[in-house]
Amino acid sequence: MEHSSLWLTHVRLETGWRYEGEAVSGTETALYHIRISEGSIAEIRPADVLPEDGFPHTDMGGALMLPAMRDMHIHLDKTYYGGPWKAPGPAPKGIFSRIEEEEKLLPKLLPTAQHRAERLIELLLASGTTHFRTHCNIDPVVGLNNLEATLRAAETYKDRATFEIVAFPQHGLLRSQAAGLVREALRSGASLAGGVDPATVDGDIEKSLNTMMELAVEADAGVDLHLHDPGHLGVFTIQRLADLTEQAGWQGRVTVSHALALADIPPEEAAAVAARMADLGISVTSSVPLGRTIPIPMLAKQGVRVELGHDSITDHWSPFGKGDSLEKAGTLAERFGWGSEAALGASLGFVTGGRTPLNGEGRRVWPMPGDEASAVFVDASCSAEAVARRAARKALLHRGKPVFGMK
Repeated sequence: MEHSSLWLTHVRLETGWRYEGEAVSGTETALYHIRISEGSIAEIRPADVLPEDGFPHTDMGGALMLPAMRDMHIHLDKTYYGGPWKAPGPAPKGIFSRIEEEEKLLPKLLPTAQHRAERLIELLLASGTTHFRTHCNIDPVVGLNNLEATLRAAETYKDRATFEIVAFPQHGLLRSQAAGLVREALRSGASLAGGVDPATVDGDIEKSLNTMMELAVEADAGVDLHLHDPGHLGVFTIQRLADLTEQAGWQGRVTVSHALALADIPPEEAAAVAARMADLGISVTSSVPLGRTIPIPMLAKQGVRVELGHDSITDHWSPFGKGDSLEKAGTLAERFGWGSEAALGASLGFVTGGRTPLNGEGRRVWPMPGDEASAVFVDASCSAEAVARRAARKALLHRGKPVFGMK
């Protein structure tokens, strides 16, 4: 910005729930003027009189202000998006078919990897996402080349989004002997150590998990483990990861992506696992797969931090995905029957890092002066409507800088 401050005028904010008797019947809103300064929200005033302090104004026309969204599991480095359409082929050996396919495919995609990553970033920006956790292939086939392409794409968009990069040994940390490459990736711009299915892919749960955690501790990095392994095999892996998290003092720095085993076991067993994960601050990221959805309401009730991501968008793993995090929140709400005003509004928090305009008691807690000025402006009367109807995005702000929709 050229000026030290900017006023966003006629911004719609949620102020509290509306009641009929003791039941929540809707959401109250009002118009405000909001001053942005140095990347933060500096001041919020009722919209009765326009500010006359000489700072520029941008009229938001009554658009509803919501927290900017986060995609916490995506693969920017190997998408087909931005190139010719191609549906995935058959995978008779499951994940191993895809790994074999990548050994030939990834070198062919490499010359356009940065371009396609940038096109995919643009797609998600258009839906209001300004933070990405991307899993980047680190393997003997491409070495660090995909990481370098992803870092260049992140540099291009550094003023419009923030990025976390997981050093992801897709072909197996042990199976592809990728530990040295992951170590190098963590020294070269990746911020989390990854892994995949220590039992099925690596064939050695203990060695795989220990190697991943050792790499993370050595680099002072977080951990994000892909875990598709089913049933009690997957649950045992989570329990061993919890043990290693506690031993390393890595509480609050470990994520299990997918955690599909939690969908396979009895609810009381899943609740016990969730309680331990919550105690250790082990989070879960889900793409909300319709055929095998993990018990997200139970996890959240137990205190596990659950966030959502699109995973693969238009690549050799999956042809699907619109890159719309608000759509993902709506899918979550539909999947679990969260159709009330309060539940729809709360579902927004799964794609915003837990930030919602109203808290569980219906009081406004966002935005407040001092909050980071990252927000999406939508054509909706309240966050519940925005989620239910996947409201049109009108404008996006990232750390006080307009991304689109503001003159």
